[in-house]
Amino acid sequence: MAEVRLQMELVKTKAEIQRLREHVSIGAPAVPEDLSLISLVRKWSGSESGIPLEKFISSTRGAASVGLWEDSDRLQVPIVRLVF
Repeated sequence: MAEVRLQMELVKTKAEIQRLREHVSIGAPAVPEDLSLISLVRKWSGSESGIPLEKFISSTRGAASVGLWEDSDRLQVPIVRLVF
């Protein structure tokens, strides 16, 4: 009985190892992206009283880098942080 249970556990473990190998081989990040860092990107209005554009771009790049954002997020987040 114990031997059968061990054999079943071995099959499951081998399947999990294979799944992890495939995950790594396709280049998927081990850590998912963190879009909660959007709040670190300050809103930008372009007004003289607002933050400078360079600071807006810098905060966007920093949050994107730390949060492992996809390219599409790197483009969309600054758009939603604009104030008209």
